[in-house]
Amino acid sequence: MSQEHIFEIIVRTIYEVIPELEGHALQPDDHLADLGANSLDRVEIVTMALEALSLPTPRVELSEAKSIADLVRILYEKSQCV
Repeated sequence: MSQEHIFEIIVRTIYEVIPELEGHALQPDDHLADLGANSLDRVEIVTMALEALSLPTPRVELSEAKSIADLVRILYEKSQCV
């Protein structure tokens, strides 16, 4: 699983959770809070991404992620351990 694939899944998930961002070109350095994602949105984004990637990762391990790039990095590292 590549980082690009993980990025695409996260972006698709963000668009599902926050549909008003559809058409906005999301960048890896975008912070979820700056995109308008509240804490519940962020939990939903993480949960949906984990399900899409079939990664059994405790959500607490992703709590430090602030940007899309942070999420990609952590999920990529987890995917390499599976």
